Amino acid sequence: MLKNNRISHVKYYALGICMICNVYISIAQDGSSQVLDKVIAVVGREIVLQSDIEGRLAMIAQQNPKINPKDLEIRKKVLESLINERLMVTQAIEDSIVVQDEEINQSLDYMMQNLAQTYGSEKRIEDVYGMSVSRIKKNYREEVRKQLLVEKLQQQKFSSVKCTHREVQDFFNQYKDSIPTVPPQMELAHIVKTIQPSSDAKEEVKNLAKKVRDSIATGGIFADYAKRYSADPGSAASGGELGWIDKGKLVGEYERAAYNLQSGEISQPVESPFGFHIIQTLDKRKDAIQTKHILFKLGGSGEDKKRTEKILSDIKIRAEKGESFDELAKMFSDEKETQGFGGSMGSVELSRLPAELKGMLDILPDGGISEPLPYMSDPTKPAMHIMLRKKMMDSHKPSLENDFKKIEQMSISHKQNILMEEWIKGLKKIIAWEIKE
Repeated sequence: MLKNNRISHVKYYALGICMICNVYISIAQDGSSQVLDKVIAVVGREIVLQSDIEGRLAMIAQQNPKINPKDLEIRKKVLESLINERLMVTQAIEDSIVVQDEEINQSLDYMMQNLAQTYGSEKRIEDVYGMSVSRIKKNYREEVRKQLLVEKLQQQKFSSVKCTHREVQDFFNQYKDSIPTVPPQMELAHIVKTIQPSSDAKEEVKNLAKKVRDSIATGGIFADYAKRYSADPGSAASGGELGWIDKGKLVGEYERAAYNLQSGEISQPVESPFGFHIIQTLDKRKDAIQTKHILFKLGGSGEDKKRTEKILSDIKIRAEKGESFDELAKMFSDEKETQGFGGSMGSVELSRLPAELKGMLDILPDGGISEPLPYMSDPTKPAMHIMLRKKMMDSHKPSLENDFKKIEQMSISHKQNILMEEWIKGLKKIIAWEIKE
């Protein structure tokens, strides 16, 4: 399994594809129009089509109905944006940046999840789009690959950009009149405990993995068993195939086992933080390996959940008796991303909280701690957490005193945009490009 699960990854882009898709389906169904495919610009080996421009304009207009898609200045900016994207794709390929099949699969799965939430079911998606889900994924696979290339290139170039305290102050002084009012927020912290399966439950999952492995070894079809049993949604539908993965991108237990197998050989159950895997190595090189697997996830039984809930309830009592929540989080939380910061989740806009969670937090006072709640930041690791409502902040004009972190991030983004604009100007000098009309 990949070390970093990149499903967060293309939320905005997936949404854009969905909108563009809708536009072209409605056009195709309308006998009065046709999808345009005239080449407008050539960038290296990439092209910008008239349909790319119309699709991007439709997406912008859907986001902001006040925008006129026929405005020549807006069309010019959209074309420039598409050219810049093609420049970055070209440079990413030149820099040998690689997007793995698994990353594309995860992005496409995320896109389909968004669509399913919008339309209610996969069947409804297929009715609206006039094609199967697999066909939709196939049609947009290359576009998702290019977007991921751009994301990786941008991360490589600009993710380390920082701002000094003075730069943040200067940014705020220059733009404070245009920085929007900060909406109501709640400062939160939490302590997370992963639901650990009992030894009996773990043994039961391992035995199932052994039985499936034995069935495959005696003639069963690996892909059929992967579709039936695998708890990895990114690969189960494709028979467990992960494609080529660069060395170092897989968790250690999985990678070591996979490299120890001969091509075509199937492993005994291999335990990793994700659960138990049956691995088949298809091919391997010094720097990459091609495998498929079946994941048997270690879920928690009712007793496991009760045990985790008891641990968190005891921690809550300690905090309510006066122990520091920060220190308890550092000692006991299983979430590494927040543990070192005393469980801090930062300030969260109320509008971004799920209604049920918001309702529960609303009745807590500042300094109040919730009862143990389900927590699922990683689908392979079911967990529970207790939440501390540190402070409620009403809507207010931003200030460095109250909103430094937020303003700092805005300042960094501003600096990144300036550096990116300069970098793209440089790309335009070294990569051949032209507008055809």
